[in-house]
Amino acid sequence: MDEIKEPDELIELLSSKQYTKLRQYLAELNNADIAAMLEELPEEDMLKCFRILPKDLAADVFSYLDVENQQLIIVSLSEREAASIIDNLMADDATDLLEEMPANIVKRLLSNANPETRRDINHLLRYPEDSAGSIMTVEYVDLKENLTVDQAIERIRKVGVDSETINICYVLDAQRRLLGTVALRYLLLSQGDDIIGDIMHENVISINTLMDQEEVARQFQKYDFTSMPVVDNENRLVGIITVDDVVDIMQEETTEDMEKMAAIVPSDKPYMRTTVWETYKKRIPWLLLLMVSATFTGAIITSFEDALSVYAALMAFIPMLMDTGGNAGGQASVTVIRGLSLGEIEYKNVPLIIWKEVRVAVMCGLSLAAANFAKLMLFDRVGVQVAAVVCMTLVAAVLLAMLVGCLLPIGAKRLGFDPAVMASPFITTIVDALSLIVYFQVATVVLGIG
Repeated sequence: MDEIKEPDELIELLSSKQYTKLRQYLAELNNADIAAMLEELPEEDMLKCFRILPKDLAADVFSYLDVENQQLIIVSLSEREAASIIDNLMADDATDLLEEMPANIVKRLLSNANPETRRDINHLLRYPEDSAGSIMTVEYVDLKENLTVDQAIERIRKVGVDSETINICYVLDAQRRLLGTVALRYLLLSQGDDIIGDIMHENVISINTLMDQEEVARQFQKYDFTSMPVVDNENRLVGIITVDDVVDIMQEETTEDMEKMAAIVPSDKPYMRTTVWETYKKRIPWLLLLMVSATFTGAIITSFEDALSVYAALMAFIPMLMDTGGNAGGQASVTVIRGLSLGEIEYKNVPLIIWKEVRVAVMCGLSLAAANFAKLMLFDRVGVQVAAVVCMTLVAAVLLAMLVGCLLPIGAKRLGFDPAVMASPFITTIVDALSLIVYFQVATVVLGIG
């Protein structure tokens, strides 16, 4: 069979109606690769190509498509075809899709889905957004503790094909309380008449249904598990979360933090699929707030017009002082925000953090001041007093910036806000104002102006 490498070749096969050849080729590819190729096709050709896929393969490929293309395909299918796709998706994937779709379409899809799928999806939809319950899957293998190994393996053969994973099986009692876990490899290595209750691992680490997804990701990172059970407040097993879901969580949370650190309202759409109007609405609120707050900087400069009129040279160093302070604050804030997101920093660590940042700030400030003093004397040829004012302000600005940069995110976290909000743009605005106040106060004292 000739190898098909480009979407253009797929389009050519579609237009020439070589459907059998196209279906055979696609069936040999990885599901994710098929999805990637489909998304490069024009809309009409993507829909045609998707319909050509075998029924089981279509459902697997569907889960790898982005939400916009999933919605496009679903609404183009008949009710029976759409219900078949929904029935063959993992419950958590189906739930993610339906959460993004209009209510009338969701109602139509659920009414045509089989009762078991409908029950699982409704079960997941009731949990708060971004909680463990909302991202878990209900397809897992559960065993009773009184089963033998042979009986357990037979059960895995029956239910494993529809499960998210069979590597770890979960042992439950009659009330579905989680008693332990048993790995598939232990089952294969055990004697056929061994009892599950005797070989299971009883020290189970689980996740509560209401745990935030960011904390879920930290639990996976801490324990290096490929899957973890999700239990309710009575320790009854209601689902599992697998590592592929955690990868999506980490990408989502990282993107959200980056947007907040850049003073952008987070968006759940890819950049190329976001309209100009949507992008504008995400950016303008913070830009307006930062612009208004920056007016304080102008007010400070205006209040020291006398000093500037006597020593006009002072004006030339304002940008350097503000930029250096903003950069120092940004460095401190990013370091602390990362520590908070990874659980490395807690509120009780504040004294140690302050002491550390003070020492770092003094070292950095003195180094910058020394380099700047040499530049001022050798190249700018200003007076010693002016150079002293600039360099003393530089040390103070770096110190204040690093303290503000480390304390604001911690304070935000303590008050229940996202620390990423207190990142570079917001901190820079505060540090700019503080740097100017220090600059002119030092100038007033050293130069004897007021």
